[in-house]
Amino acid sequence: MPVQIRPFVRGDRDQLAALVNAHVAAVVPNVSVSVQALMSQLERVPGEFIVDPWVTARSTLVAVQRDRLVAAAHLLRYADSADVGESYRDSGEIRWLVWWPPAPFWPDSVAAADALAAASLARLAAWRVARVHADGTLPAPGVYGVPEQWPHVRDVLHRAGFRGDRVESVHLARVDHLPPPRPSPIDGIRAVRSVGACGTRIAAVVPAQSGGREIGYVEVDTTLDGGVRFARAHGLADVGNLLVDESCRRRGVGTWLMGQARSWLELGGSTGLLAYTSPDDETDGAEAAFLAATGFEVLTRTLRGLTLESAGEPA
Repeated sequence: MPVQIRPFVRGDRDQLAALVNAHVAAVVPNVSVSVQALMSQLERVPGEFIVDPWVTARSTLVAVQRDRLVAAAHLLRYADSADVGESYRDSGEIRWLVWWPPAPFWPDSVAAADALAAASLARLAAWRVARVHADGTLPAPGVYGVPEQWPHVRDVLHRAGFRGDRVESVHLARVDHLPPPRPSPIDGIRAVRSVGACGTRIAAVVPAQSGGREIGYVEVDTTLDGGVRFARAHGLADVGNLLVDESCRRRGVGTWLMGQARSWLELGGSTGLLAYTSPDDETDGAEAAFLAATGFEVLTRTLRGLTLESAGEPA
């Protein structure tokens, strides 16, 4: 069946939101993206205050079959200047590519997805970038890379020439499965709550007579819905940071902090907590084991760092 590849237009927004939300729902339960959030991401991403200013061009393409939006891709071009991070400098990216997998009532969507991937590469080539990358970052918590629940997306990107083998894990715990609040494992430590870099910071602080120093902290972000950014993210929070001073590890401080976080999250009505581990982190094995021991399970494993094999020279 003939496929039309064209730029996204405002009239596509509801079909595009339905397509995006089908992909979000396969990764994170009870989360969906509002039309407003999706439209905002197509223009800019205010929350990415470091990377987003490096973007010099954006384009969203859609594939249409029999008047149905079957596939869509969002493309970015990063500046070639000294203030841009080296891994982004003068590169192009398929920020995300999503498509309806084949179904008995629609068996020919593969052709639409492949045509869209080819058109995306042609657009990136016209931007004359030095490197081309691909990802699947949607404006929803925990959805980035190419999650294992999207084998149809992975296959299209592979056929287009993208390769990569770095895998990260996204973990999810029910808040009521986290360790309950318990007495401090070290005499006199107390929980101190403040504004953190990546959420509300709950720190373990030793008594003043012992120096009053901070020996560990956890940061939890309970603002993932961003007001109107997401239609359904109520109750979901995110571990922004978790650190225990090396001299105090294996003494129960991390578990105690999780109990303090549980108490705070329950007070606000949060029901789920996301966390992340990466093989790039030397302590990944220990972090994953700690998360499993404190109530987390692996929600998804997601493929990162996909790069176009033939993109060794400017396209």
